[in-house]
Amino acid sequence: RSARVDANSRRRIHRIVRAAKTSTADDATHRDARAHARALDARRRANERARAMHLARAMAFRTAARGARVAMPSNAPARARTYRASDVTCGRKAAKIAQKKGKTDAARTKLYGRYGKLIAQTVKQGGSADPVANAALGKLLKQAQAANVPRDLIERNIKKAAEGKSGDYFELTYEVYGAGGVGIVCEVLTDNVNRAASETRTAATKAGGKMAEPGSVMFNFNRRGVCVLDGGDEEAVFEAAMEAGAEDIVPRRDGAEGWDVVCELDDFSAVQDALSEAGFTINEDTGLKCIPINEIETSDEDADVNDKIIDALLDLDDVDAVYSQ
Repeated sequence: RSARVDANSRRRIHRIVRAAKTSTADDATHRDARAHARALDARRRANERARAMHLARAMAFRTAARGARVAMPSNAPARARTYRASDVTCGRKAAKIAQKKGKTDAARTKLYGRYGKLIAQTVKQGGSADPVANAALGKLLKQAQAANVPRDLIERNIKKAAEGKSGDYFELTYEVYGAGGVGIVCEVLTDNVNRAASETRTAATKAGGKMAEPGSVMFNFNRRGVCVLDGGDEEAVFEAAMEAGAEDIVPRRDGAEGWDVVCELDDFSAVQDALSEAGFTINEDTGLKCIPINEIETSDEDADVNDKIIDALLDLDDVDAVYSQ
């Protein structure tokens, strides 16, 4: 009997030991499974971060190539300084340079076209291609030369107008409601009023704007002469501008280094001559402009819409200038 008890006790002990070993093995298996799951989850998150980084870089590169601003995804991690970032960085820099040059060239072309039409219009209205006999033409030619308008373009338009080969041009102003309560003024010089009205309305509407009634936007702007200077010391520019009769000087609105010297329309020629004689470099963008009385701050989305409207209007041949708040 004592032997049977010992045997039974040994069997129970063996069963307990086996059960303990099995439990230990199961626990080890569960721990391994949990560790494996955590490793897989960490790998998945790392892959998602890498994918987000790749998409963000690709998006930035494609958008920069088009010359547009891009907002990086908020959940994308900060870009590491690795050799792969250099392509995007160089691409952005090149795109910004190309964008700036493209805008400068487009603005210059638009300016030259405007002077060409103004010259033809002034010759026909004054009845003479002689700048001595036609005082308005002489004044306009002086402004064109200050804006570096090519001489052959000036002579070509004078000849066309004198021979009666150019049409009659009409100065028009269209007003547009932009996004975020921003008002936009569009100046047009055209030989076809119906075409200009139709194209302006279509371009503004498709870009997200809405045509406004005359005067509903224009009251937010003042018509002023603006002498755009390349560089220059602030105190020297201010002193020369005030002595010439200017109202104020402000940093250039296009973001370039220099100053916008603002004056009344009647004082524009005198201020321009005084600044030129003082030795300041006058930019070709100098002219009569609409200055917003109050500028409106908008969200990035509304700013993008307004930029789209302005670009669409400037793409029209009849449009000479576009101003916004």
